[in-house]
Amino acid sequence: MSHRVTDGLGHEEMDVINVSSSRRNSENLPYVHKVGVPPKQNLLKEIAGTVKETFFADDPLRHFKDQPRSRKFVLGLQAVFPILEWGRHYSLSKFKGDFIAGLTIASLCIPQDIGYAKLANMEPQYGLYSSFVPPLVYAFMGSSRDIAIGPVAVVSLLLGSLLQDEIDSSDNPVDYRRLAFTATFFAGITQVTLGFFRLGFLIDFLSHAAIVGFMAGAAITIALQQLKSLLGIKKFTKNTDIVSVMRSVWSSVHHGWNWQTILIGMSFLAFLLAAKYIVKKNKKLFWVPAIAPLISVILSTFIVYITHADKHGVQIVKHIRKGINPPSVNEIFFSGEYLGKGFRIGVVAGMIALTEAVAIGRTFASMKDYQLDGNKEMVALGTMNIVGSMTSCYVATGSFSRSAVNYMAGCHTAVSNIVMSCVVLVTLELIIPLFKYTPNAILASIIISAVIGLIDIEAVTLIWKIDKFDFVACMGAFFGVVFSSVEIGLLIAVSISFAKILLQVTRPRTAILGKLPRTTVYRNILQYPEATKVPGILIVRVDSAIYFSNSNYVKERILRWLADEEEQLKENSQRRIQYLIVEMSPVTDIDTSGIHALEELFRSLEKRDVKLVLANPGPVVVDKLHASKFPEMIGEDRIYLTVADAVLTCSPKMELEP
Repeated sequence: MSHRVTDGLGHEEMDVINVSSSRRNSENLPYVHKVGVPPKQNLLKEIAGTVKETFFADDPLRHFKDQPRSRKFVLGLQAVFPILEWGRHYSLSKFKGDFIAGLTIASLCIPQDIGYAKLANMEPQYGLYSSFVPPLVYAFMGSSRDIAIGPVAVVSLLLGSLLQDEIDSSDNPVDYRRLAFTATFFAGITQVTLGFFRLGFLIDFLSHAAIVGFMAGAAITIALQQLKSLLGIKKFTKNTDIVSVMRSVWSSVHHGWNWQTILIGMSFLAFLLAAKYIVKKNKKLFWVPAIAPLISVILSTFIVYITHADKHGVQIVKHIRKGINPPSVNEIFFSGEYLGKGFRIGVVAGMIALTEAVAIGRTFASMKDYQLDGNKEMVALGTMNIVGSMTSCYVATGSFSRSAVNYMAGCHTAVSNIVMSCVVLVTLELIIPLFKYTPNAILASIIISAVIGLIDIEAVTLIWKIDKFDFVACMGAFFGVVFSSVEIGLLIAVSISFAKILLQVTRPRTAILGKLPRTTVYRNILQYPEATKVPGILIVRVDSAIYFSNSNYVKERILRWLADEEEQLKENSQRRIQYLIVEMSPVTDIDTSGIHALEELFRSLEKRDVKLVLANPGPVVVDKLHASKFPEMIGEDRIYLTVADAVLTCSPKMELEP
């Protein structure tokens, strides 16, 4: 009977029934908010906004707004010289803390600087010079309260290795020294340029994992280089790779080792490591490992002097030039064949020094809860290296070991660096002749004990647990340094960091979403196994901006998701996919290639009788989609604010479709 009634109805009656049915369905649906289109911006304002967000995200000129000219001048001076700002509130109680901290780090830096100068293949006094002038400049221009400035092991090794490739320090020490000053000058220029033009984000391209591996490899390489002085070997390889070093060590075991040197070196190395162990057990005894190197130098120098060990094969420092830094402006290569070489070495050394200093500064700033202006730090570090290159210094930066001691000693401001510089000045003028009988083995022991802290096993373990690709970057940098050279290790670190960025950009993650029970929330079904797929609807989320580099991959990956889903549904005899919803909330931007890929995706889906729906595109994406008239292609009603809205609207339509 019902069939006959239905058959008796005309086409017009059927249309009325369908319209009224769809009207009832639409009346039962909750209100669905439309996706807003951002107002059209002026092109110049848009460009200005982008430039501001890229280079001036911290709005550095906000303090100058609505200020009189005289006040702006004062603020400008304080911006360049932060000491003029915090110096007004300086007190005697702060000076007490800074004075003690300065004396403590000075006792650590003096023996370290002599050793680090040898790493850079330079005479011992140049290490001390680099802990006199640069810290003074930084104290006036730097914004970190805790960082301790001076030569560091990794940069010294890197500089020495790169310089040695160009000029042999033994055959031509004068030109070698001049090239070192030239490289320091350009390292400073590089750092100032990055800071002034607010390009500090460039140093972030060297990932944390790559830095951890590079530092650990450099620590092993530095320690291996010290075997020459620790074992008393006179003929030693100039290569830094582990194979060459160990071959050089074992080839001289029968005739090149000196037992007196080994005894002195190993005894004091054990003492230095014991001092480090003590502070791990009791943080209040931070001063023990800080003064241990100076005690080692004093005791070993006294032992060598009274026993005449230098006449029994124990190698000593011998002559160290007395007096403060001589000017070296005339020694910098401003022309000739070494100009380009100095520039190249300076850029590399400057970037590594900058990476280390900014990382140290940020670490201690977060511990004391104050803001550190990274770009201002770069200008300060660059200026001190430029001035340093003109006063017989080589590349200086923030030292982690000294900064940690500075922090634990109770420093309040950069005055601790000034105190340290004053102690180094007194040392250069009065005390330096006393270091004549200091054995090289002690300097080697001090360097080994210092660089051991650069090997961070916990960080490597954590990297392995978190990200296997990061672990590959870490190990690549580590083995590159250990088995080849510092430059190769650095190149591998940078290459793997860039490779990771390219991989993440060109192969973004996508996910199938399902509905969480008793909610209107849609999440990744792999993360939430209880999430259920909506029959007849495939929901895909793209977890990246869609650019020319990944647009084709995104399109093909979505179609592959669809093909896999349809194949599975066909096997189970379930309803076919009628709607494909692309969740676009993670898509922060899209370019013309991305829009072209969406258009191709729409055409491919049309041939399969599958409708394309977009959910929650951001303002930038919506603006570009409307500019390309993409909504007109797929239909204005196919763009929804949320996935829930899209599913809610599409489900009734599927019920009406045959």
